[in-house]
Amino acid sequence: MTQAYKVLFLCTGNSARSVLGEYLLRRIGGSRFQSFSAGSFPTGKVNPYAVEVLKDLYNIDASDSRSKSWEEFKDIQFDLVITVCDNARESCPMWPGQPIVAHWGMEDPAETKGTHDQIIRVFRRTAYQLQRRLELFVALPVEKLDRLKLEKLVTEIGTDHSIS
Repeated sequence: MTQAYKVLFLCTGNSARSVLGEYLLRRIGGSRFQSFSAGSFPTGKVNPYAVEVLKDLYNIDASDSRSKSWEEFKDIQFDLVITVCDNARESCPMWPGQPIVAHWGMEDPAETKGTHDQIIRVFRRTAYQLQRRLELFVALPVEKLDRLKLEKLVTEIGTDHSIS
């Protein structure tokens, strides 16, 4: 068996999008992938709506999740780093081993104001968008693709607006 493919999801606060990506890839990708999340300026806590959506839609217990700085992972060699916000994309550091870096930008559901139902609807939409992208990613034969082809395909997943 080949070693698990290491994926890091990055955003600014590591409170919503990147956490959703980390936990959804754990579910969708199984043992083929190890997923992590971090932020350039972590908020210090995971948004409770992200935890609620993971539990309600996917039966994923993310109560142990925490908001982490990317500094915590500076010595880990990732295969893929996915930025999910423009700020993280702009300030993404150099990583050991030169992983593929792809941008899957999406709106920050944590900025949504309104009633519980209005906010949870936005979080669900974000989770579904990540789910669709991750299903496409997991379907790729990552072990068989050369680096340039894989980078192109993973980047295209983040720019294909038909799956947004």
